[in-house]
Amino acid sequence: MMEDRIAGKAYVLGDNIDTDVIIPARYLSLSHTNPAQKDELGSHALEGLSDTLPPFIDRQTGKSPYSIIVAGDNFGCGSSRAQAPGALNAAGVKAVVASYYARIFFRNSVNAALLIPLECEDRLSEKMKTGDDVEIILSESKMTNKSQKKEYRLRPLGAVREILEAGDVFEYAKRIMPQ
Repeated sequence: MMEDRIAGKAYVLGDNIDTDVIIPARYLSLSHTNPAQKDELGSHALEGLSDTLPPFIDRQTGKSPYSIIVAGDNFGCGSSRAQAPGALNAAGVKAVVASYYARIFFRNSVNAALLIPLECEDRLSEKMKTGDDVEIILSESKMTNKSQKKEYRLRPLGAVREILEAGDVFEYAKRIMPQ
């Protein structure tokens, strides 16, 4: 069962964050489904970001202190690599809130139930800061920025929620297919 409440620190990004930035190609031999490789894959998440941004991964733990990414338009553009949502999940990210997604990233996130991809009604990437303390209530389709004491509407997950709750698209198909 998927949790209704997701809380943690936000990592804020702009537009057009591509899969090469999310997980550079040199790490594509690693898999989030292989327990021996998952932590290493996660430790390289968002390694392709500019050095001018705060580090996404804590080098001592190999995990991210940020459980929610807030981004602009076209998050996950580029290649169709399924390792991108897998790397973010392995790093500790639970949800991404973006203005718009590249559809292949969105589907990879949902189909494997790796991340909860939420769409915001406002350009939150321009209203929030990295490190803001945030809380998402899925059943209410809202995100509260506790640091700024502001609340924002999110688009409902709709049918995507059923796939995420099932654990992945294959488990969902088993549930809805007649026996």
